[in-house]
Amino acid sequence: MVQLTLPKNSKPKQGKTWNKPEAGGNWREFHVYRWSPDDTENPHIDTYFVDMDDCGPMVLDAVIWIKDKIDPTLTFRRSCREGICGSCSMNIDGTNTLACTKGLDEIDGPVKIYPLPHMAVVKDLVPDLNHFYAQHRSIEPWLQTTTPEPAREWKQSKEDREKLDGLYECILCACCSTSCPSYWWNSDRYLGPAALLQAHRWVQDSRDEATGERLDNLEDPFRLYRCHTIMNCAKACPKGLSPAKSIADLKQKMVERKY
Repeated sequence: MVQLTLPKNSKPKQGKTWNKPEAGGNWREFHVYRWSPDDTENPHIDTYFVDMDDCGPMVLDAVIWIKDKIDPTLTFRRSCREGICGSCSMNIDGTNTLACTKGLDEIDGPVKIYPLPHMAVVKDLVPDLNHFYAQHRSIEPWLQTTTPEPAREWKQSKEDREKLDGLYECILCACCSTSCPSYWWNSDRYLGPAALLQAHRWVQDSRDEATGERLDNLEDPFRLYRCHTIMNCAKACPKGLSPAKSIADLKQKMVERKY
């Protein structure tokens, strides 16, 4: 029998409302996903009110304000606050993005914050990225050569260096992969947009001498070819990159090497 409903213990419920203001002021309402492995409770959506006169302009500022001023048990990842490390990736207002670069003025109404979708949750807004990182490691993201190492550096022309633009900027935030329906249903075998963009980065690198082996590693009905060009990845990327373009280029290289 096909199960068409979610298990009862997975359905988010209405949670607690914190610090609801009794007087006027510049308050903003936040709905935040909460779940802890330390109890048997269902996930729940807690409501918080943030004093915008005492808070910075970004979603991450508000999440930190909630943790500092209201609820110290709220759990999330963050580090650089500059859109560089990718740690604070979340689903905000229905879109996967970085909390540190998402402005509160870009959102109308209550701010809805969830962990990245279709991933196991460690706690609250923290997804389990172990499998995601293992897939990145599987494409061997480092320079591979067979020629003797030069005395000073591996030289590269300006034109060859420009081929890496739009690839090296990936910060592995997982926003693209977790927005991809093909990755939702086939993440056990399909590498996903982020890993494939990284694979393309090393295939494009003129200094790398393992292009054949890299393409061999992707020659599989699932690892590469489960991309159906839905383009969610390009829309979700907070760095403005296009993993779909990289995937299309890898498919083209697969064909070209056969003729």
